Formats: sequence, C-alpha cells, structure tokens
Amino acid sequence: MTARIDHLVTSGTFALDGGEWDVDNNVWIVGDDTEAVVIDAAHDAAAITAALGGRTLRAIICTHAHNDHIDAAPALADATGAPVLLHPDDLPLWRQTHPDRAPDAELADGQELEVAGVRLKVLHTPGHAPGAVCLYAPELNTVFTGDTLFQGGPGATGRSFSHFPTIVDSIRGRLLSLPPDTVVRTGHGGSTTVGAEAPHLQEWIARGH
Repeated sequence: MTARIDHLVTSGTFALDGGEWDVDNNVWIVGDDTEAVVIDAAHDAAAITAALGGRTLRAIICTHAHNDHIDAAPALADATGAPVLLHPDDLPLWRQTHPDRAPDAELADGQELEVAGVRLKVLHTPGHAPGAVCLYAPELNTVFTGDTLFQGGPGATGRSFSHFPTIVDSIRGRLLSLPPDTVVRTGHGGSTTVGAEAPHLQEWIARGH
C-alpha cells in the first residue's frame, strides 16, 4: 500500500506567558490503510481518532511542546496505545500542560522513524521552542515544520523559551539545504515549498544577524 498524508484542522486555545489566543492547528497523519503516525495531536483526540479510521497508530510525534500542539496527546495515547514522542529539550514546556504525565520516549536529531514504508527523519530545529523538531520525509517530498517555518517566514520568537537568532540558524542550517521543491507542511495555515520560502528566509536571516 502506498503511504499518504492526511490533513485535519482542529481548533482550540494557545496559552503561554499568561496570554491566551484562539488558534487553528494542522494535524498531519502519515501512513497507509493499515498504520499511521500522528504529527501534533492538537485539541481534539476524538476527531483525530476518527480521522485514523481504525488504523493502528504507531506514534504521536510532537514537533514541540506548546500546549496547542500537545493538549490532546495523552488522551489520544490512552485511546490508541501509541507512545508520545518529544525532544527532551521541550520537557519544561510539556510540564506546563501535562505536569502529571510524561512523554513515552525521546526524539533525537538524526533519528529516523518509519511508518508504511516511509522514513521520517528528525531534524532538531530549536528557536521557536528549545526542543522543536521538523520531520523530513524524502519519499513523500515533504517536511513537517511545526511552528519553525511558515508560509512567509520563521515561527514566532517573542515569548518564553524562544530565540530569534536560533530559529534563523535552524532554518538556514537544516531546512534551506533540502530540495527546493520539498513541500513545507506547517503547524498552522497553508503549505508552501522550501524554494518559495528561500527568498523570504534570506531577508529574515539578514535581519537576524
């Protein structure tokens, strides 16, 4: 069976540093008709479970631990038995949302996860959050960037645990080296490509250093 990417949008609240904002999140499901992984279990475990359609969930992969990307992860894990995977540098953020429930396993830079014959390579891309990661799937010509890279530029760095020069370095060092036609599937909003974002990124890089 051929692997595919399913897309679900869920809505909820992003909370950090005493503020709250209504947000729509992209939830990405990578797999075939038998098995899948979920990238960012946002807001609605029941909706994500329904979108899985009875497939075996192999893992819940967190691109970072802001609450709007992980709030449904424990419930989805409980419903499916799938482990929650997070880079350990984001544990302080994770504990703000789930103080009594730890992730099940760690993500590491260079690690490769496999589902439905597709490799997802973990790229540690700190800046938006210390443990932010992107997931590069060469067979699908896609990189899942969470909140590291959006259509039009880098993710936000104006709140706790974030750092603008670091996110610029992450994008320049880890994402601009991918093939220009690589589809960038983001944590919020529309998709883009590495090639389409490169001119914007050069402007951001110039501003960041």
